Amino acid sequence: MLMSSSDRPAVLHFDHNGFRVISPGYHVICAVSGEPIPLELLRYWSVTRQEAYASPELATKRLLGKG
Repeated sequence: MLMSSSDRPAVLHFDHNGFRVISPGYHVICAVSGEPIPLELLRYWSVTRQEAYASPELATKRLLGKG
């Protein structure tokens, strides 16, 4: 069975002003919570760690070493 791009996470390269799609998909996985984040809702990420976060609270938690 073939998977559509909505079934698998995208692979992104995060930059300071945005991100580049390396492998297409509908969502990425939050590095802290593990929840899927639709690409159109993705607003928080770390360029250094190349990770996505579902909310500013989760990004802060990760950056403070609590996640």
